[in-house]
Amino acid sequence: MKRYEALAHDLAQAIAAGRLRPGERIASVRQTSRSRGVSASTVFEAFYLLEARGLIEARPRSGYFVSHAAARQAEPAASAPAAEERAVEVSELVFEVLGHMRNRALVPLGSAFPSPMLFPLPRLALALGKAVRSLDPWRTVEDLSPGSAELRRQIGLRCLGAGCAVDADELVITNGAMEALNLCLEAVTQPGDLVAVESPTFYAALQALERRGLKAVEVATHPRSGVDVAALAAVLARHPVKACWLMPNFQNPLGSLMPDEAKQELVALLARHQVPLIEDDVYGELYFGARRPRPAKAWDKGGWVMHCSSFSKTLAPGWRVGWAAAGRFAREVGRRKLMSSLAAPLPSQEGLSEYLRHGGCDRHLRRLRQALAQQRQAMLLDVAKHFPEGTRATQPEGGYFLWVELPVKVDALELHRLALSHAISLAPGHLFSADHRYRHHLRLNFGHPDDTRVAAALKTVGQLAKALA
Repeated sequence: MKRYEALAHDLAQAIAAGRLRPGERIASVRQTSRSRGVSASTVFEAFYLLEARGLIEARPRSGYFVSHAAARQAEPAASAPAAEERAVEVSELVFEVLGHMRNRALVPLGSAFPSPMLFPLPRLALALGKAVRSLDPWRTVEDLSPGSAELRRQIGLRCLGAGCAVDADELVITNGAMEALNLCLEAVTQPGDLVAVESPTFYAALQALERRGLKAVEVATHPRSGVDVAALAAVLARHPVKACWLMPNFQNPLGSLMPDEAKQELVALLARHQVPLIEDDVYGELYFGARRPRPAKAWDKGGWVMHCSSFSKTLAPGWRVGWAAAGRFAREVGRRKLMSSLAAPLPSQEGLSEYLRHGGCDRHLRRLRQALAQQRQAMLLDVAKHFPEGTRATQPEGGYFLWVELPVKVDALELHRLALSHAISLAPGHLFSADHRYRHHLRLNFGHPDDTRVAAALKTVGQLAKALA
């Protein structure tokens, strides 16, 4: 454990034990540096980490204080799935539940997307117009799979900034991250194969397995630190796993973040077993701490990590531009892209290239992360205030989802249907497991800080949950 992590751990323990109380000012950077015998930069790193976890908050010209939301909300326990092979049948339920979420009249607590109002769409439109006006017509037939060379170069630069060296020739531009993930899955599995996933896991991953006729084995996962590498090692020893589909950074639905040491162990474990890791990193840029967490790909020496991401959650929703850096499988993924959809639309690729070069992407991302972090705190306070006694909620360090564990008597699917009658959408926990085990859990979206209906909707959901409890 690094020095700043040890300091953060000690302060978090003090908050959990009540030695540091809600609203209480904690020792200054200078005082903490002197008392712990560490540098001021180490103290800042620890404070940034605690702030990202929602345990403390900075107040201008006043210092750091214990967050009221953090002290009032217990965290869900780590999952403990049976780790047995299962056929996957979730699509009908997913279609039933998510069919409502395109209706903007509903308060989007169950949505999978952040508010489109958070993104620089006018600036992107200007960049798109400029790029298209100067586009060489021949490039519309020359720049097919693997995609625009300039966009791949820009993505490579952003990966490098995240501590992950990716060769542009390894990158394949796709129609969003879901196509990238599906192409990677197809490249390394055959129908009937077994794929390891987190528990709970993103329902679209389960749908992808179901569509391809694959089986799932769920692995124990902690709501703060992600998949349990030791539990995964036990699964690999017992089962013929052909691939792992995991989300190390701000996992959907938990919001968990794997520590660097765990990511390194994960990559080494899978390399020993020669099992590909399909890494979904669409939320990696949405961190609330001091720096972007490195993807698992950063520790990949043998090409076993197939890193996938997109601009849909961070910059350009609806443009459907994603990518795969598929390591030793890049050639196969490129071929499958060529055979399936030929290429991603070139104008959107060129517009994004132009924006990344000149549009102030990092400035936009700082504002976006700040808005999401503030809304997370507001939602945690509302959940603590209005939901039934015994409710537990995650405190994610990035992304835009809370995972909420309700009292056992509350059926989340029934709560979802009751909420719909009040024009509120929810994502019940049934969606996030092959065996629908999370029956008293919800995923809540805090990515709509511009929606003034959210606070009242959370109060209504809390009242409905209390009635069911």
